[in-house]
Amino acid sequence: MAAEDKDVDAFLADCTVSGDAAYAAARAMLERLHEPATRPAARRLLGTVRRRFAADPAAGEDCFRTFHFRIHDIQLDPHIQGFQQRKKLTMMEIPSIFIPEDWSFTFYEGLNRHQDSIFRDKTVAELGCGNGWISIALAEKWSPSKVYGLDINPRAVKIAWINLYLNALDDDGLPIYDGEGKTLLDRVEFHESDLLSYCRVNNIELDRIVGCIPQILNLNPEAMSKIITENSSEEFLYSLSNYCALQGFVEDQFGLGLIARAVEEGIAVIKPSEDFQVKKIFEFLRDGFREVSSSLDLSFDDDSVADEKIPFLAYLASFLKENKSNPCEPPAGCLNFRKLVAGFMKSYHHIPLTPDNVVVFPSRAVAIENALQLFSPALAIVDEHLTRHLPKHWLTSLAIKGTADGNHAEDTVTVIEAPRQSDLLIELIRKLKPQVVVTGMAQFEAITSAAFENLLSITKDVGSRLFLDISEHLELSSLPSSNGVLKYLAGKTLPSHAAILCGLVKNQVYSDLEVAFAISEDASVYKALSQTIELLEGHTSMISQHYYGCLFHELLAFQIADRRPQQERQPAEVIPQKMIGFSNSAMSSLKAAEFFISDSSESSIIHMDLDRSFLPVPSAVNASVFESFVRQNITESETDVRSSIQQLVKESYGFPTDGCSEIIYGNTSLALFNKLVLCCIQEEGTMLFPLGTNGRYISAAKFVNANTLTIPTKFSSDFKIEPKVLADTLKNVSRPWVYISGPTINPTGFLYSDSDIRDLLSVCAEYGARVVLDTSFSGLEYQTDGWSRWNLERSLSALNFSRPSFSTVVLGELSFELTAAGHEFGFLILNDSSLIDTFYNFPSLSRPHSTLKYTFKRLLGLKNQKDEHFSNLMLEQKEELKNRANHLIKVSSYTSKLWLDVASGCGGISMLAKPSAYIGKPFKVDGFECKLDGCNIREAILRATGLCINSSSWTGIPDYCRFSLALESSEFERAVGCITRFKEFVLGCNAQAQVNGT
Repeated sequence: MAAEDKDVDAFLADCTVSGDAAYAAARAMLERLHEPATRPAARRLLGTVRRRFAADPAAGEDCFRTFHFRIHDIQLDPHIQGFQQRKKLTMMEIPSIFIPEDWSFTFYEGLNRHQDSIFRDKTVAELGCGNGWISIALAEKWSPSKVYGLDINPRAVKIAWINLYLNALDDDGLPIYDGEGKTLLDRVEFHESDLLSYCRVNNIELDRIVGCIPQILNLNPEAMSKIITENSSEEFLYSLSNYCALQGFVEDQFGLGLIARAVEEGIAVIKPSEDFQVKKIFEFLRDGFREVSSSLDLSFDDDSVADEKIPFLAYLASFLKENKSNPCEPPAGCLNFRKLVAGFMKSYHHIPLTPDNVVVFPSRAVAIENALQLFSPALAIVDEHLTRHLPKHWLTSLAIKGTADGNHAEDTVTVIEAPRQSDLLIELIRKLKPQVVVTGMAQFEAITSAAFENLLSITKDVGSRLFLDISEHLELSSLPSSNGVLKYLAGKTLPSHAAILCGLVKNQVYSDLEVAFAISEDASVYKALSQTIELLEGHTSMISQHYYGCLFHELLAFQIADRRPQQERQPAEVIPQKMIGFSNSAMSSLKAAEFFISDSSESSIIHMDLDRSFLPVPSAVNASVFESFVRQNITESETDVRSSIQQLVKESYGFPTDGCSEIIYGNTSLALFNKLVLCCIQEEGTMLFPLGTNGRYISAAKFVNANTLTIPTKFSSDFKIEPKVLADTLKNVSRPWVYISGPTINPTGFLYSDSDIRDLLSVCAEYGARVVLDTSFSGLEYQTDGWSRWNLERSLSALNFSRPSFSTVVLGELSFELTAAGHEFGFLILNDSSLIDTFYNFPSLSRPHSTLKYTFKRLLGLKNQKDEHFSNLMLEQKEELKNRANHLIKVSSYTSKLWLDVASGCGGISMLAKPSAYIGKPFKVDGFECKLDGCNIREAILRATGLCINSSSWTGIPDYCRFSLALESSEFERAVGCITRFKEFVLGCNAQAQVNGT
């Protein structure tokens, strides 16, 4: 160590004389590094120099002043996504080289926003490499085949080589190898070069050229080559990159000319290559989707359309290729989409949101209606531009009196329209004191935050909830104009009584493609909004989220991150308790219902509690989805699914339709069902559910305060409605609506036969009931021995008597039967004219986009034409569900008795089981302690194993739980393992679980 310290002292002594002397010492050190024999010792010496000054930052600055150089670490921003290796580089700097500042870091962050494929295995040149840190960082992260760092400053090139050795070798002088067995010395070279002259002279072809080209005093290449030499003064060399200090201002007067010359030279050395996004599209088509190739049209009259659509097609190709089954996403919105929205708000508007603050809706209209249903205000003031899609019976033009005196029906909504101009609206709020205000802003008022602050103030003073719509003012642009609302949120937390709404419809390609989101910083509000969307809509179309997610992703890739720390926001004011809370019916439903549980940071949840299929998506489905977006100028007839659905219900259920039948489409069958519930409420009817109905449907009906009644069922009759019991129930009900899930009953999996449904329709006709036949979970029957297929036309025509109020509604969902997991498409068939009129009083229905109509028309064509390949795929899925049901029955046995009494169904995606052996057993895990029953077993299994099922609270049948079978194959195996493990926890030697982790 003494000899090494002596060498360090000698090196530092040489550097003390002057900057030129320090450079000479560094150049001599580089010569030793270039020689393999002396390389390790030279690298060890530099490591010792670095450590001598590393402990004290002030000492590092002193080193620069005293010894005319410094060696220190450059921290690579740890938040940059995808950086999986080192987080810092060790770099030498000397005065004659421009020291890396914020602009070079932002340039590197911009590079980081590109996908890995843009640099991996490519030949890259960096113009104006300086001390080489970006070239080295680029090689470290992306493993290109070669990076050429080029700089006109000869001293910069020498120091860049030293920095390469500093990072390619460790402090012992040994090579640092990457995953491919290469070092940075294999990947990086530095050369003195006026722009790309080195590559041109040496006939080097490049895949990529990058460069944060420095400002320069003289852009004449001949003049520069004569005046720049290695012996030029360090002041002159430094000025090459810092001319703005000489001019006294920052604007780059000469940079554009230099960039133009770089582009011109780049054309000569760049390799011909196809756009990587187009390449992804063609790779997808080549790998099993050649039949779509004939539909591919990437010619666009408008460049802005191409700039938007091609990145999405590339993303969609990757998504469909990588996801063999439907990803499990929260109903509140795809996590990645919510991250992108939050990231956009932070990067472009400096608002520090989290994904939890963002709740996704199918449309702005749905978001507004759901919010009003959540609070059910006695009086709401709604912007006249936003009332078009609200239920018509909510609207009133009458004078409102005593809005807070309780003289209105419980949990009903009354809406009065108001002008958008804020001063008039504020006066109306002051006089009427509404409980909820929903409004947009005029363009001239949205520029500053004054109007928004006034609205916040008046609504706080009178105790109103405020939902502000900024749809018309949020620009998906890299240069968004001033937005007063977002400026306010950059400096202040959004008060708990306010939320922001935004509908996204501004895209260049699809005028009818919409998704919306709400922003709230109050945990109780955004949680309740998330649960509301889950109950009333199910979830928002993933395709819509993917499309707008691509737009946000492109904008974030373009945006250079602000390295300045986030300004501290002022906390929100405390809101008085007089503010309206959630409606009684909403609170009751939210408390009792079982909602989606998201993965934690420590573990992932296995979901056997969802009405979704995660079975493999057939290539025919992916091909149809991709073709629907690839095609241009799709005709209306190609998206008209009416005749295909008529053929489906005729062949599957024998249901008659004609020209008078109204077929309505929805994003989900759940959204359509909830509109039917509102129709029932409008007619002052009662919705009757058989015991054992899907718990989400019952919770949704109760959420909107519908009158509900349970029709008793029993295990001995497979939890099916018995005609006599139905008749006894209907005797005492006025204006009944009877809900029947069939032929496959959800969630039990049992089947109604043709004679079963004929008998039930006869009873309903006698009592004048409206019948909702929910076929959404049918079409996956796998045990049909002795079962007779429905013939509804024959059953309806055979009715001897029916009251005028009797009618039959068919509700359906195409995704299960057509194996189109992840792409839902609900439909509703109405034959009663009065019911059709009532239904259209609720216009805020989320409808499938034209691309999904095209997709499902293609799939219905394959099914209706009995395409052999597609038919075999559907049979395979039925067989898979049957095998899983049998497997679950098999593993349920425990010694000589069953620890799960399985109600073995005949079809569908789920089955019921009674955990008989567990009931009454004591259980304890991580602070959760109980005596097990059918209600708390969901929480017990989740805490102990990470498996989520539906409890008897959801099924409505005492002690019977629901298990979904349509999981991805590895997830199903994990689920079975969890069930077995839970059995061991509870039914072990001591018949008691003492679990300290999963």
